[in-house]
Amino acid sequence: MSAHQNVDLDMLFHRSKDKKHDDASVRQLDEKVVNCIRCLAMDAVQRANSGHPGTPMAMAPVAYSLWARVLKYDPEDPFWPNRDRFVLSIGHASTLLYGLLHVAGVKEVGPDGKVLKDQLAVSLDDIKEFRKFGSRCAGHPEYRWTTGVETTTGPLGQGVATSVGMAMASKWLASRFNKSDHELFNFNVYALAGDGDMQEGVSSEAASLAGHLRLDNLCWFWDNNQITIEGNTSWATSEDIGTRFIAYGWNVLRVGDANDVPGITRAISVFQRETQRPTLIIVDSHIAWGAPTKQDTFTAHGSPLGEAEISATKAIYGWPQEKFLVPDDVLQHFQGQLARRGGVQRKAWDQMLASYKKSFPEDGVVLEQLLDGKLPKDWGTMCKEFPADSKGLATRESSAKCLNMVAQGVPWMIGGSADLGPSCLTGLTFEGAGDFMAPITGWGNFGGRNLHFGIRENAMGSIVNGLALSGIRGYCSTFLVFSDYMKPAIRMAAIMEINSIFIFTHDSIGVGEDGPTHQPIEQLAALRSIPGLLTFRPCDANETLEMWKYIAELKDDPVAVVLSRQKLPTLDRNKYASAANVKRGGYIIAGAAMHPDVILMATGSEVSLMLEAHEKLASEGVKVRSVSMPCVELFKHQPCEYREMVLPNSCRARVSIEAATNDTWGAFIGLDGEHVGMITFGLSAPVQRLHQELGFTIEAVTSAARRVMEKQPRTMTSQADVMRAWKRRKVGSNENI
Repeated sequence: MSAHQNVDLDMLFHRSKDKKHDDASVRQLDEKVVNCIRCLAMDAVQRANSGHPGTPMAMAPVAYSLWARVLKYDPEDPFWPNRDRFVLSIGHASTLLYGLLHVAGVKEVGPDGKVLKDQLAVSLDDIKEFRKFGSRCAGHPEYRWTTGVETTTGPLGQGVATSVGMAMASKWLASRFNKSDHELFNFNVYALAGDGDMQEGVSSEAASLAGHLRLDNLCWFWDNNQITIEGNTSWATSEDIGTRFIAYGWNVLRVGDANDVPGITRAISVFQRETQRPTLIIVDSHIAWGAPTKQDTFTAHGSPLGEAEISATKAIYGWPQEKFLVPDDVLQHFQGQLARRGGVQRKAWDQMLASYKKSFPEDGVVLEQLLDGKLPKDWGTMCKEFPADSKGLATRESSAKCLNMVAQGVPWMIGGSADLGPSCLTGLTFEGAGDFMAPITGWGNFGGRNLHFGIRENAMGSIVNGLALSGIRGYCSTFLVFSDYMKPAIRMAAIMEINSIFIFTHDSIGVGEDGPTHQPIEQLAALRSIPGLLTFRPCDANETLEMWKYIAELKDDPVAVVLSRQKLPTLDRNKYASAANVKRGGYIIAGAAMHPDVILMATGSEVSLMLEAHEKLASEGVKVRSVSMPCVELFKHQPCEYREMVLPNSCRARVSIEAATNDTWGAFIGLDGEHVGMITFGLSAPVQRLHQELGFTIEAVTSAARRVMEKQPRTMTSQADVMRAWKRRKVGSNENI
């Protein structure tokens, strides 16, 4: 029986089975909990003199209805794998979530993953220190920082898009592990969204895909308060959002009053009975509900209400004037409901899991590894080295082979592309991989490991983050130039320290005839500028293999994989240093002289060019050292002694070679070095002609090496001259425009 059919209506509507329950007293306690959460939000924002009080005041009844009456969640074990997920996509309303976590009594989980039974995830003191240094109550909810926060939110649209990945994870886990008498996974995903979420394009992409996949375990609430920072939403939008979601294939419901707890609960029950569509519940609300002069005003969105307004609002609520008041009966009423439902469900699940492991030992081992974040012992047995080959493979080709090697050993690795599978070569092709599709389509099922994101790069990255947050090793792919579409999701992965994998092919002017719109120039520097992101650009098949072996073991680091379209020689590792050094980020690949005259360094497709220049210089008697730098960030993490061994300070004559801008390389080449790279955008032409025209030749590299050895590197002025000349040479340019 699915979670959508197993609905206890008496519990859902808080009805006593013996019909002796005092409904009036329940309603009073419901209202008391709601007003407590509202007043905590007002007091916290006022004390911080910063924050967003209006939305928590409006949406507290919605959040309470969900958490108290429906959510499958146990505060005593907030990491329970089959818990329902609650995503506060309107992250600026963070005090709503902090109030919920405190009043629900959610326990803290330590760094070792163990629940600290005597410590709250969010204490009242934490709420009092909202937005202060060190408080668990940051300005926007932060994953890992606060137990109970399922994903970091703040950039509007990211939360709802990530929730789609969580819903897909639930479906995949159910398809992979559930048995007829052991339904281990059926969790639902709920997201609370605002007008800003609905307007951001990423939410449209995510909603479209969710509707296409028929994710009936996904429910979004839209806080329709018609207020944004500038004023009324009608100033900027007039579309019928509900009709738009119907077109996406969603079930759309409406609750006309955000204070209607029974109405909200009934709407959620309709969602739970839906079996083919995700659900959008439109909730008409009033921002800063109850505030006598600031209700329905945009000033209530992002500013404290003021002491006088708070006092008057509490009077309207019938709430005492005491600040940060949390009465005992509020805690008992809220926590009692969660214990009677979520606590009982979690304990039953633990018993089911123990039975599952006995009945299905092989699947039980795989599931335990997935939940613990540990790789199978034999995960790498399929990984095989590549023989030397002067013709070689494009690194997108060798990566395709390596990805399939690794994915066969890591059964929970799934992913796909933005409609670029045949180009990015990220499909899993081994027997049984299958396609992740709604079973009704006949094209696949929810156990498929190949995802089809469509041309939705914005949402794709966020969805992969949702998979990672659910314990699944997700990856996605597109061309490097389109990584710009994905920057928000990549940045969020780095902030959350999750192991999402972002694969980017067609990594340079090597794209050739497609021209400057498809030739990435500045994207490598942009990716490397993100703190905590590891960006790999391997030079051949064996560096690619070692890269994937390293990535497979990562737990807390997102990765960008940057791959070539054009073929690159597979280097003879009897002649050159072992590719196993990839794990150091950078290594001496040739010429280990103790006191080099010049150091060359390169990544990806330019390493083979560097080695050709190396041979030319060495034949002239130059003591040259060449360094392959597949991951700049990893190299920076190495001990000082290792970095000094590879790049000794005594050698200031250095040349970096990369078909991208020089922004990354200043720390390595210094003021005395030179970068052979891109100063301008590219051109449309065959790749060989482009390399010749844009200076990726042996002569260009050796000339740069001679200049730096003579302490006469090219200056910024000379680079600016190149840019001006490039602009003048454009066909049909008009300098008078």
